[in-house]
Amino acid sequence: MRNFANKKRVVVKIGSSSLHYPTGNLNFTKLEHLVRELCDIKNRGTDVCLVSSGAIAVGRKVMGLNERPKTISTKQACASVGQARLMMTYQKLFAEYHQTAGQVLMTKGTMLDNVSRKNAQNTFEELFRLGVSPIVNENDTISTYEMQFGDNDTLSAIVASLVSADLLILLSDIDGLYTDDPHSHPDAELIENVDVIDETLLHMAKESTGSDVGTGGMATKLTAAKIATKSGADMIIANGKDAGILHRIFEGNYVGTLFHSHYDEDFYISDFIEETL
Repeated sequence: MRNFANKKRVVVKIGSSSLHYPTGNLNFTKLEHLVRELCDIKNRGTDVCLVSSGAIAVGRKVMGLNERPKTISTKQACASVGQARLMMTYQKLFAEYHQTAGQVLMTKGTMLDNVSRKNAQNTFEELFRLGVSPIVNENDTISTYEMQFGDNDTLSAIVASLVSADLLILLSDIDGLYTDDPHSHPDAELIENVDVIDETLLHMAKESTGSDVGTGGMATKLTAAKIATKSGADMIIANGKDAGILHRIFEGNYVGTLFHSHYDEDFYISDFIEETL
């Protein structure tokens, strides 16, 4: 395994299923543990950025909706309420550890427009310089096609590329990439290291979608791995049921799948988004 203790900038993605109880309410114990881990990583001298799902789910609960919203307008309304409530919760928790969090909302247009992309990059760099940990989500309130990203897996890799992170950690509801869907095939084996993302690997992940709580499956995680590794970052898929996995990763003692970075100087994130997403 690689030594992650020397990483200078890490992006962590947490999914909806790792933040909520089955009731739809936020799991404050998990949230508090997650923020404590992130603050501890920052105390090591590492820049930290969190890509957090959950805004629509939080807004839905606040507004008393018993079912998942089906229309785009209702999803946007839930996101409007949920983003504010979720960010307020994060800021309170970060403040408990004497640190500051800032919100960054992104759209595909942010990355496709050269000026907007550079402005976003400058904002991230200034936040890091000032010691602020960015918390990123898609701008679901005003954008419609952003909800198709795939539970923020792809967005987190795009952010990792934008900020030149050297490590991306996807906290999921599964331990990593398996040879088959472990939910239906108990004999499936965990793949601990991936050096090359080939067609065999892509086919292996096609049927493995993980939890039905979020919207992202293993295929979106492989898309994220392509972006991250070509941008020069290692990527890890690990189980987010215990946020303590984060410090175990930095200690080199964790269960998960590591995708090894292979920087490609000809890889342009804006071109990839335009052609693929």
